[in-house]
Amino acid sequence: MKIAVIGGDGTGPEVAAEGLKVLEAIAALEKFKYELTPFDFGGDRYLRTGEILPTGAVDELRMFDAIYLGAVGHPEVPPGVLEKGLLLELRFQLDQYINLRPVQLFPGVETPLTGKGPDDINFVVVRENTEDLYCGVGGFLKKNTPDEVASQTAVYTRKDCERCIRWAFEFTRRRNNPKKMLTLVAKTNVLTYGHDLWWRTFQDVAREYPEIKADYNHVDACCMWMVKNPEYYDVIVTTNMFGDIITDLGGILQGGMGVAAGANLNPDAGGTSMFEPMGGSAPKYTGQHVINPIAAINAMAMLLEHTGQPRAGKRIIEAIKTVTGTKMKSQAAGKMGYSTQQVGDLVVQALS
Repeated sequence: MKIAVIGGDGTGPEVAAEGLKVLEAIAALEKFKYELTPFDFGGDRYLRTGEILPTGAVDELRMFDAIYLGAVGHPEVPPGVLEKGLLLELRFQLDQYINLRPVQLFPGVETPLTGKGPDDINFVVVRENTEDLYCGVGGFLKKNTPDEVASQTAVYTRKDCERCIRWAFEFTRRRNNPKKMLTLVAKTNVLTYGHDLWWRTFQDVAREYPEIKADYNHVDACCMWMVKNPEYYDVIVTTNMFGDIITDLGGILQGGMGVAAGANLNPDAGGTSMFEPMGGSAPKYTGQHVINPIAAINAMAMLLEHTGQPRAGKRIIEAIKTVTGTKMKSQAAGKMGYSTQQVGDLVVQALS
């Protein structure tokens, strides 16, 4: 297995180091081999060279089985520069058309939902990852004048809707939750063109999966039900913009961004996927060794699960559950009861 490592900015390299520590341990236990290649893409490189992704970088990354990302975001770089030039660029260029976000409450982790526990908060969001408003179609007219006009156009194609929805049905089948339910989240009552395409495509594909219950929520209703009855959901499939929003809501339900991880998948043969924690670079904590690495370790579990080592990925998840359930005092930075490195060590110990 060949893995490209982008530590990134702020505390990104610190949490990525703990994910790599766990990778080394589980590889020895499961007896598989891997190669790591580091890349310095991020804010420091951009400030030093003016480059975000140098010429040929995407083609080089395409040769790897997976990309493991720490975090991107630098206080001296304007918002959106790195996010668009690095994260979105890789998603588009590598055709990572699935964003996969498990929303799972681990034992011992606090949720803001009173009376809810790990059995109640355990669903997955499949977010389309390469279309919608993120395509950057739009522009300005008479910018910086009283008559300024700004437009941003959402783009949807039948091909991308169908491949995302079909993958979500296949994933729901493999997940084999007793609910066996896939919920499309959209806004068909208002967004009557693009989301009508999503709805019709969903209905067409659903006929091929009669054992899966094809469900639907408007996005505003979904936000309410995620808070009121998260146990209702099995798998959600949704558009890029709505997925961006509801997965952050899901991250808070599962205890915060310190535990939430995600994958940007190109599930096609030979595709390169990228795995990352959702917590951001948290630059104010850089070098203090107090940031929570659980999300980055969780991302490593996802990397292994989706690149041919599912048993190793499951073992890491079980080790995380042991550590959150019996060791850590909190998931908040500086309140864990352990340093960043010590939490990584605890997960390694729990593996065996």
